[in-house]
Amino acid sequence: MFEHRSLKIAFYGKGGIGKSTIASNLSAAFSKLGLKVLHIGCDPKGDSTRNLVGKRMPAVLKVLQEKGNFIEEKDIIYNGFNGIACVEAGGPEAGVGCAGRGISTMVEELEYLGVFKRRWDIIVYDVLGDVVCGGFSVPMREKFVDVVFIVSSSEFMSLYAANNIIRSVNKLFNYKGNRFGGIIHNRRSEDSNNESMEYFAQISNTKVLENIPFCKEISYSELEGKTVIERFPQSEISGIFMNLAEKIVRNDICSIPKPLDDTEMEQLSRKLLEIRIKSLKG
Repeated sequence: MFEHRSLKIAFYGKGGIGKSTIASNLSAAFSKLGLKVLHIGCDPKGDSTRNLVGKRMPAVLKVLQEKGNFIEEKDIIYNGFNGIACVEAGGPEAGVGCAGRGISTMVEELEYLGVFKRRWDIIVYDVLGDVVCGGFSVPMREKFVDVVFIVSSSEFMSLYAANNIIRSVNKLFNYKGNRFGGIIHNRRSEDSNNESMEYFAQISNTKVLENIPFCKEISYSELEGKTVIERFPQSEISGIFMNLAEKIVRNDICSIPKPLDDTEMEQLSRKLLEIRIKSLKG
């Protein structure tokens, strides 16, 4: 009899780029495909699961501070939309401690409670990616994830963060077996354009899995604490997320990315400006 094996994926990206929006909508989409989903928020803000649960849920670090080591699974795992199990790592107060340590503590607690031994079809990690320090790279470094995806816009600072994440993935790729699944382009504003993103993907030996359009349905859904999969199930954007979820589940063509050096990043900034000027003239 074959052992059931869950697909473990991580979404990394610059803070404020809409990574949690993408991750939560994809978790909702995975659940609609009939998959049993565990969604783990690894951002100190603790808001990755808000659109799945409908409110902010207690983070693992906060519960540990209040209850010590005497916590139960029900204290830190909440059921969200369509039966998705949700967990938030949380983080220390601003200026105190290491936020990355929150991820390590959460993982240790989930292992102690036997959460990872349950039969999950897919485990989703939503991880902050401005600085891929030791703590934030735990899901990759400790082989908690099989495939890494980057959420990015086409703005330079977002691509700068994406390049740093690629560098981290590359370092861990050879001896830990993590695979890189590609980039999800989140067009969170009308300024973000597909041409710039495709150019970055080409020169870094990656691929753009999907271009998520800027649309009002996402904003309306988040105001109600919901994903578009729940709030606007028949919308075009829900269809895009469902198609992307299917693509991720069956994706077995992963690339070994090539991070850009400082000179190449400088050339990239000029190219992005070129593309921007051309679009304004057009």
